[in-house]
Amino acid sequence: MTTAIQLGTRRSLMVIRVGEDAGEWNRFVLQRPESTYAHAWGWREVLRDALRHECVYMAAVDDEGEWQGVLPLVRVKSRIFGTYLVSLPFVNYGGPLGSLAAQRALAAAAVDLASNSRVDMLELRGGTGEFERMTVSTRKVTVLLEMKESAEALWKWFPSKLRSQIRRAQKEQMEVRFGPEQVDAFYQVFARNMRDLGTPVLPKAFFQSIARSLRENALVGVVYDDGVPVAGGVGFVWNDRFEITWASSLREYNRKSPNMLLYWSFMEQAIERGVRVFDFGRCTPGGNTHRFKLQWGGESVELPWSQWSAKGVSSTPSPERPIYQLATKVWSRLPVPVANRLGPILARQLP
Repeated sequence: MTTAIQLGTRRSLMVIRVGEDAGEWNRFVLQRPESTYAHAWGWREVLRDALRHECVYMAAVDDEGEWQGVLPLVRVKSRIFGTYLVSLPFVNYGGPLGSLAAQRALAAAAVDLASNSRVDMLELRGGTGEFERMTVSTRKVTVLLEMKESAEALWKWFPSKLRSQIRRAQKEQMEVRFGPEQVDAFYQVFARNMRDLGTPVLPKAFFQSIARSLRENALVGVVYDDGVPVAGGVGFVWNDRFEITWASSLREYNRKSPNMLLYWSFMEQAIERGVRVFDFGRCTPGGNTHRFKLQWGGESVELPWSQWSAKGVSSTPSPERPIYQLATKVWSRLPVPVANRLGPILARQLP
């Protein structure tokens, strides 16, 4: 698959499909300051091997053979929900990366691919430009918090009410552990919480693959109460930024505030790694999750996702859609072992 776009009178860009050239891909991504964790080549291994999705990784190359941009695309197919091309599914970023001309060429190639393969929708999560034939959705936001020079300075900056909530968990003598070996404990909490929310859970193999393929950037943390995992999260350090992408806590421990200790501990870890911006991950504007994230003192920022659909589809499938509300209520009543057995089959189809 190739697509060319003219740049003035002397140079052109051609979009090519990248085979197994992980080295060239990562070299380009790492030299771009606006790149995100979602552009790392390791995601190709995670999504292909753990979830069995087709990955179409593209690069925009000039007539001298130099890479000017990249775009990771993943085809998520479902007999129930339809077929989607997403960059990048299950996370919040991963759209066209590179010069503006390269981004436009990559977006155009993605639209052509989506049209020719008759997918229900193409969604590019991020990018710095508006792309021809595509609309922009801002149905999701994140909250960004500027870090201080030290954990002590950040602690002093927090309002007293926030500090008291964190201290509540500390007084309970809860313990926080970080490392790839915490994936099983994290998943124990995450799967239980997702069932309670009425949402199918991603397979454990997905997070195990993240810990292996993205080990330099992935951070897994778990809060323990008397040896029992009660809260956990997974996030990614990239350049001077950290995003906590998945986080959960068990409801019966809410009065002890383990979720507050979890987020604070991730902030401590992030500052140690030189992070300057803490990204709380996507949420729906005005919802409970959004309000929880705002209490830390950050600012809401829209997540612009570029979309194309020949079928009038306005978003990828999500349990938040009204049509799925009844299913959500039923799911939340399933026994945990049943939900954990069926959930991964469905969740891999909800990008």
